[in-house]
Amino acid sequence: MGVEIERKFLLANDGWRSLVERSERMAQGYLVNAAAIAAGQAKCSVRVRIAGDAAWLNIKSATLGIERHEFEYTVPLAEAEHLLHELSDGVLEKIRHHVMLDGAHFEIDEFLGDNAGLFVAEVELPSVDAAYPRPDWLGIEVSEQTRYYNVNLIGRPYATWSAAEREGKEDTAC
Repeated sequence: MGVEIERKFLLANDGWRSLVERSERMAQGYLVNAAAIAAGQAKCSVRVRIAGDAAWLNIKSATLGIERHEFEYTVPLAEAEHLLHELSDGVLEKIRHHVMLDGAHFEIDEFLGDNAGLFVAEVELPSVDAAYPRPDWLGIEVSEQTRYYNVNLIGRPYATWSAAEREGKEDTAC
């Protein structure tokens, strides 16, 4: 059974940029949207993602926290493009930057479009209590703030957030 253990962070500064090993542009959309999940009508998100000429279908449990069930399957690019453009409620675009630091792989997402200005670092861990490096560019943890989940950024993009939300603070508008 696939399980993802992942922590999400805002970035405190640009110190990570000099450590980038590679970057890739991605487009993704959801076949089960945030509204269905929030209403309790779906137990998972279903995402289609395209990066270059590769594509995947991803199923992730709709639970809060750093540990969630996740399954990912390679799909033909033409099918992914059809799913993305015909069956999703919107497309999220971002550049994913890959940073290795002290044996940990950080994925830093630089969001584009209506989510421009939002940067989120993710680190996948082997266990919930696993140690990971805490460089000075890693800001506050937002792993349990659902507004940072990609599925929610399509219906409620970063451009619409209050100043408090942009700083990672709780806000009644979440």
